[in-house]
Amino acid sequence: MSTQLNINRKPQTVDAAEDTPLLWVLRDTLDMKGTKYGCGIGACGACTVLMDGKPIRSCQTPISQVTGKITTIEGLADNGKLHVLQQTWIDLDVAQCGYCQAGQILAASALLAEKPKPTDADILSAMTGNICRCATYNRIKAAIHQAAGTHTETKGDANVRS
Repeated sequence: MSTQLNINRKPQTVDAAEDTPLLWVLRDTLDMKGTKYGCGIGACGACTVLMDGKPIRSCQTPISQVTGKITTIEGLADNGKLHVLQQTWIDLDVAQCGYCQAGQILAASALLAEKPKPTDADILSAMTGNICRCATYNRIKAAIHQAAGTHTETKGDANVRS
């Protein structure tokens, strides 16, 4: 079955069953490998993409339920210029293994679009459910604050999610 999707500001026609998860359409059909498979049940956040600016779990979203514009990590940059969060992630050396980072960055970009100057509580709320097995939560929080221009001191890199 042919389905029309808008991925990263481009129309895409994909041939896949309507119950195919968006994750597999992105990775296998469109060869966009930035969105990762993590748990397969929508609990870890590695597969997070944006639909009309809101984070969704692509492993749990069949293409029949994709009703808006999808943004993946590949589409977050604009005209080859990294998104402020992508650059901040690099500047602060946030990633260790990097596996969860696409989902983390997309969730953070949705947060900043909604709350340009988030508090620690806002960050904790928005990022809950995006799991980092390397536990770089303090660096993630610092990167979001820096991207928002609200940089705060972060002590250590313990597994603290606030």
